[in-house]
Amino acid sequence: MASFMGGIHPSYNKISRKSKIEVAPIPKTVVLPLQQHIGAPCEPLVEKGDKVKIGQKIAESKGFVSAPIHSSISGVVKSIEDMPHPIFTRAKAIIIESEGPLEYHESVKKRDNVNELSPKELIGIIKEAGIVGLGGAAFPTHVKLSPPPDKKIDTIILNGAECEPYLTCDHRLMLENTEEIIKGFMLIKKILNAKTAIIGIEDNKENAIAFMKNKIQDLNLTDQLTVQSLHTKYPQGGEKMLIAASTGRIVPAGGLPMDVGCLVSNIATCKAIYDAVWEGKPIVDRVVTITGAVKHPKNLLVRVGTSYKELIEHCGGSKGQVGKLISGGPMMGIAQFSLDVPTIKGTSGILIQLKDEVLKDEPKDCIRCSRCVDTCPMNLMPTTISKLAAHGEIDRAEENFATDCFECGCCAYVCPSKIPLTHWIKYAKSEIIRKKTCNIE
Repeated sequence: MASFMGGIHPSYNKISRKSKIEVAPIPKTVVLPLQQHIGAPCEPLVEKGDKVKIGQKIAESKGFVSAPIHSSISGVVKSIEDMPHPIFTRAKAIIIESEGPLEYHESVKKRDNVNELSPKELIGIIKEAGIVGLGGAAFPTHVKLSPPPDKKIDTIILNGAECEPYLTCDHRLMLENTEEIIKGFMLIKKILNAKTAIIGIEDNKENAIAFMKNKIQDLNLTDQLTVQSLHTKYPQGGEKMLIAASTGRIVPAGGLPMDVGCLVSNIATCKAIYDAVWEGKPIVDRVVTITGAVKHPKNLLVRVGTSYKELIEHCGGSKGQVGKLISGGPMMGIAQFSLDVPTIKGTSGILIQLKDEVLKDEPKDCIRCSRCVDTCPMNLMPTTISKLAAHGEIDRAEENFATDCFECGCCAYVCPSKIPLTHWIKYAKSEIIRKKTCNIE
């Protein structure tokens, strides 16, 4: 069974896995932050009082590493102001109030010449649609599909692992939108002229594996696509772990998948590529798993900009006193300070933990058991890096490859002393970036 070094087996709690994708109610108001991606933030193209339609571009940036933003409802721009944000605490956003019947912008229309489009034209469509990595990283997809000329991509991998506990949105997409996902993935293959295309799915999703294999056969693509069953282990869905498990190639320290001729794309991202190219639809909605201590865990098709509060209420509310609200899953998700934060392109899940579920143990001294080292999928020394960060030794933390950490949380999960290792490593990374950005000696 394909796998990788290190990793853990947390309680997966895929309690919403049988919940079919349900269309969430259209919100009366959406809050659309101007930064929903890695890279340059967007600038608004609309003003207060403007009327907008679904799919209309309302913000963009001149920067290459960026992605435009589109209205997810039809209505009137109420204001443009600082609002709560699930990642940046607060950020400038466009607030739109629904008005009248739903109305799509005239730019949203199906294409009947998809097979005639060149790779350059396809990348242009993907860019204009505002597509970013929907697995959580939110890196602009058109940039990812434009590697430097000296970085030849011969292998593309579709990430169907969804190893994060609780989250099931990608699993449901694989079952309910199988053909669209495959067609989106084939567009990536065409753009990059990749020889090998692999769909990697963890073996706890046997029905998804079967659906993919059957659909590939129906579409006569068995000579172009391979479905690979992956050992269920966290974080199997990490890019470098997936590449190692699927191809045996090891991305070097400080390197990127393109350095070993690979590109990894997410399930939801490929569905969004299909929507953009075939249906002419930019990102205005996405599937989000609402789970944990909610009365009715669900997978919802949600308009971008809908508040967490509305979605939780639609799922019946919490089962008790909320201890923590997390955007994403329990391992890599970000704790929230308010129910009023909006869903953004990178929102894959909303997780509620009750008060008695939240860890309250005070951290103790490291006992040098090396469990964090054994489980680190990046072969790092988490305890060393965290100690250096805690003592302000940021340069030494960088020398110990702190920036190679992708914050999977395995080290903190297994630590018997309950040391917040991931927290300290994340702090070290932020300080390394800050020093370089500000040219601090």
